Amino acid sequence: MSYDFKKIEKKWQDHWLKNKLFKTEISSVKPKYYCLDMFPYPSAAGLHVGHIEGYTASDIVSRFKRQQGYNVLHPMGWDAFGLPAEQYAIQTGNNPQAFTNANIKTFKRQINQMGKSVDWDKEISTAHPGYYKWTQWIFTKLYQHGLASLKDIEVNWCEELGTVLANDEIVNENGLMYSERGHHLVVKKPMRQWVLHITKYADQLLMGLDELDWPENLKEMQRNWIGKSQGAQISFKVNNTNLAIDVFTTRTDTLFGVSYLCLAPEHPLALLVTSEDELKAVKDYIKRAKSKNDLERQVSKEKTGVFTGSYVKHPVTQELLPIWIADYVLFNYGTGAVMAVPAHDARDYEFAKGYQIEFKKIIQSLEECYEGDGIHINSLFLDGLNNEDANNKMIDYLVKNGIGKAKITFKLRDWVFSRQRYWGEPFPVLYDKNDQITILNEEQLPLELPYMTNIKPSGTGESPLVNAKEWLYIKQDGQTYRRDTNTMPQLAGSAWYYIGYVLKNHLGMLPLNTKEAKKLLDQFLPVDLYIGGTEHAVGHLLYARFWHKFLKEIGLVSCSEPFLKLVNQGMILGSDHKKMSKSLGNTVSPDEIYNTHGADALRVYEMFMGPIEAEKPWSNDGLDAAKRFLDRVYRISSLEITNENNVDLETILHQTIKKVTTDYERLAFNTAIAAMMTFVNEVNKAGKISVNQFKVFLQLLNPIAPHITEEINQKVLKITEELAYSAWPQCDESKLVLDVKTIMIQVNGKIRSKLEVGINTDENEIKHLALNEENVKRFIDGLEIVKVLVIKDKMVSIVAK
Repeated sequence: MSYDFKKIEKKWQDHWLKNKLFKTEISSVKPKYYCLDMFPYPSAAGLHVGHIEGYTASDIVSRFKRQQGYNVLHPMGWDAFGLPAEQYAIQTGNNPQAFTNANIKTFKRQINQMGKSVDWDKEISTAHPGYYKWTQWIFTKLYQHGLASLKDIEVNWCEELGTVLANDEIVNENGLMYSERGHHLVVKKPMRQWVLHITKYADQLLMGLDELDWPENLKEMQRNWIGKSQGAQISFKVNNTNLAIDVFTTRTDTLFGVSYLCLAPEHPLALLVTSEDELKAVKDYIKRAKSKNDLERQVSKEKTGVFTGSYVKHPVTQELLPIWIADYVLFNYGTGAVMAVPAHDARDYEFAKGYQIEFKKIIQSLEECYEGDGIHINSLFLDGLNNEDANNKMIDYLVKNGIGKAKITFKLRDWVFSRQRYWGEPFPVLYDKNDQITILNEEQLPLELPYMTNIKPSGTGESPLVNAKEWLYIKQDGQTYRRDTNTMPQLAGSAWYYIGYVLKNHLGMLPLNTKEAKKLLDQFLPVDLYIGGTEHAVGHLLYARFWHKFLKEIGLVSCSEPFLKLVNQGMILGSDHKKMSKSLGNTVSPDEIYNTHGADALRVYEMFMGPIEAEKPWSNDGLDAAKRFLDRVYRISSLEITNENNVDLETILHQTIKKVTTDYERLAFNTAIAAMMTFVNEVNKAGKISVNQFKVFLQLLNPIAPHITEEINQKVLKITEELAYSAWPQCDESKLVLDVKTIMIQVNGKIRSKLEVGINTDENEIKHLALNEENVKRFIDGLEIVKVLVIKDKMVSIVAK
């Protein structure tokens, strides 16, 4: 007995949409729960099964929380601006808007077909003028508060794409930079750009990480990106000139070990300190260095440089030290100059060894390059001290003698906010004939994009908007002004979209700067659970935190962080264990599975594959097994269904309630499903189940498989209350069997872990639990499981090769 999943799923999806069953309550006495997905970029390819994994996980939590009595906000929208749409538009000679809207329609259909409980009245698109009006408005506030300015800076320029690219949009090959999209050459180029001063929030962003329930590795990525360093800035005078080079160091205790000074190729003094004889060699080297990006320069094992022909004076000993230029020194970190200590710094050691520069050992050790703690030698008044004491004493000396000062620096750089593209938010600014800036006021927003079909790069370094002459110039107050032809980066719209969802309703976007908006934001923020990929660690997640902290400062939000808990779902690989891609032919579209197995089977399968955070290969066999499980659930309908509870099922039912509830709270959906599979097996053995017991089980399964459970509840049990808003089942502790048994787990003959399980635990669940034990996973990772044998009440034996 199987069920007609196509008919059943369409029936319930239409019902949910028509009745807006998942609409968020604005005025509610219920506690709120805000569950957020990282919204997708609506590409022509449509959703893939990797999207469905994260979207199912968030939907399970949203449905679970509704049954627990929460007022759930679970929205969806579209990260619709950006380079991919622009490139496709250029290739086809179209405006991006039409096919972006068509892609959104496809994505929305696929999301509805998976049964996701979305409040579609909250739907937003970053490319809709009603939304980006407020992106532009936030920019005006950043400008008015001194956090946005125009600066002449060196950027990554792609001539073919006609735009600036961020470091994470670039790949390195054979010492050259290429765009990730299209593989076009990228070079360094000075340009005048809008910059947002995120660096002013560096300390706040760093300290705020301690408040967050995020994966530790992701928080560490942000800490390293922000890169706080405490030390001192020291001034080295250039010999026979009035120039001085400032150096920042965290190791002032090594000052007596300095054997040369090294400048970044971009340092403004690089050519000024270079002697006439070395000028050509230095210019040639600087040109070569600019073909590399910062990441490549940092990680490259080969350290290259050039001698300037000039020297600085050691600030304490007055010894002359040679000045070199090397690309392992980054201009964007510290002062763009380093005091090199080859005997006690690995990168300086590699460089000095390559160019045969003197080593000066000032810490006792047997190693040629020693970076650890130790007793100082050859260091005048620091001799005999350890690192910390020597560091403190040297800083005191530098400050007292006016040759240095204590200082804190950050690796974090200001956010380059301009893009020379068409498909993005226009800047709400005007320039007069003297390039003086006028910011548009709220009544003049949104400044909409003009409709254009020829959006190829202009060839002048400006965006294609330079060709929209009627839009470009405006008369105001008796003067003619010129608009900015740059647009904002894709990350602008996503920096506040979680706020946009709260303020959006079926009529439009509630103005951000109103008391009503503040009341709603205080009600729903912060986001309780955010699910998405790790690739946004130092992009979107950092920039959204920056904007949020600014919006708190100007009184628009009250909480200090936007996303309290973050979960990174693991990648779903192809059945060949490789990343899914069209070129490999291993991609899987959810549309195929909706037709062959149904949405509920897809949801069950993806959640049963393993922990949500883990990387998992696709398996059609696993999908078939998920469908068979749902068939078994449906077949319970043909058993004897009584009014009185089946006493034999009471213990396993309440064990299942407790297990599933706990697992849903910790997003352990795979083990929750295993427990429900065990219950289904017990029901089939018993041959009968009561209406109440069956309903409780359907409630437990409903967040994962909403269509089939609602259908059975309505058609078989004849219950009119929909499961989606029924009260979550409560575990009766008195009905639990407390007796447990301890089972040892061995892998290839060696004991690796143990399990404590109830005496009635099903053999399949024992196998599943054993394979997911942390210490067991260490010993089977990368191996093929040949056999899993359960020796009753004693042991699980796993054979792997």
